[in-house]
Amino acid sequence: MSATHILVVDDEPDIRGLVKEILEDEGYAVAVAENGEAARHALRDRRPDLILLDIWMPDLDGISLLKEWSDDAGLPCPVIMMSGHGTVETAVEATRLGAYDFLEKPLSMAKLLLTIERALEAEKLQQENIGLKRRAPQVHEPVGRSAAMQRLREQVKRIAQHDTWVLITGEAGSGRETFARYLHAQSARRERPFVDLSVSALAGNQAAVELFGIEEGEHTHYGSLEKAAGGTLLLDEVADMEWDAQSKLLGALDSGSFLRVGGGEPVRIDVRIVAVTQRNLEEEVRAGRFREDLFYHLNVVPLHLPPLRDHAEDVPDLLNFYLDYFATHEKLPYRRFSVGAQNFLRNYDWPGNVRELKNLVQRVLILGSGDEISLKEVESALGALPMMHAQSLEGLVSFDQPLRQAREQFEKAYLDYQLEKHQGNVSKMAKEAGMERTHLYRKLRSLGIEIKERR
Repeated sequence: MSATHILVVDDEPDIRGLVKEILEDEGYAVAVAENGEAARHALRDRRPDLILLDIWMPDLDGISLLKEWSDDAGLPCPVIMMSGHGTVETAVEATRLGAYDFLEKPLSMAKLLLTIERALEAEKLQQENIGLKRRAPQVHEPVGRSAAMQRLREQVKRIAQHDTWVLITGEAGSGRETFARYLHAQSARRERPFVDLSVSALAGNQAAVELFGIEEGEHTHYGSLEKAAGGTLLLDEVADMEWDAQSKLLGALDSGSFLRVGGGEPVRIDVRIVAVTQRNLEEEVRAGRFREDLFYHLNVVPLHLPPLRDHAEDVPDLLNFYLDYFATHEKLPYRRFSVGAQNFLRNYDWPGNVRELKNLVQRVLILGSGDEISLKEVESALGALPMMHAQSLEGLVSFDQPLRQAREQFEKAYLDYQLEKHQGNVSKMAKEAGMERTHLYRKLRSLGIEIKERR
């Protein structure tokens, strides 16, 4: 597993050497660059986790370099500026461009180490917050006291101690991503990134860019394999991956490295790959839709999650978990399920598994009132699911608005319905909607519709 990688950019050899030596003693991996051009090359060689950037350099000043990176799809990582001749205006400009902090020379090594530690922690929190906006609960131990859940948790803890790849299978909504994140949190890679990649986005030439990144002139855009360096890459619904994308990924896995699109230097792969799917990959291989050699790469350790109906004794614990979650994180009023409602839900078939249970809890907390959630209220909430798709057009779209907004409103309602119907399977959805998959994916993104919420 990779150590945290820091790039030191400074034209003074003594400072570069001293900082490098001290940071390496602290357990960091350090690269150095003596000027702006060398810094550009260093970023192409490897994506750093943090950059220490001097302002005054002979070929290109640090502020210009910072602006170049900031304009190029945002800074690649936290940047700490250093200068012996800084002014308030320079510090303000650096902060405006996204620098985390500004340190004056001569450097206090104690302050430098503390600032680096805080910058890395702030970046970690920021990435976690971005993740929380896309998905509900935080990384937690999978809920349930059934024998099946206890066995799965123990399996994951054992697997996490070995740096092996894992294939997680199970029905949509059964908790595959929850277990993938739990695996990462239990492993030695827990302090490194967890990157989830929806393979529905890997279409045509875009597949190589999404996986490997691209070099365009002086600009470098990092792909998912590099963003997850040292950590875990989740391949979501891997069975949906197109054949060409499978071949590209397989080539990288076979060689242990890859080339960015437009690049000439190989980048080493250092990630644990966790693939999840609701389909039987062996059947996909036999049908000629999935590469057999890639299947064997991914299926080092298989982990199958049972549907919720097969461990229904966990339903009360799951209900209580999500009641607490929504009361704490979304400030919804706390209510409790009656004994009759809990007994009914223990015997319910749960076609949508844990995801359906979570959505039910959220629905009754939003729409209901009173301290207790009755059996009648639960039956009504579950029975209302098909009715949501049978609303009139006038109920879905306001006619008292410009045509463009009304069309967007209808498209969002239509695509939401299709996503629910096909449980987040973009391939099936594109076929029914009569759209090319790449175009559909762009449309979903433009409307702010999150695919992963349906899985």
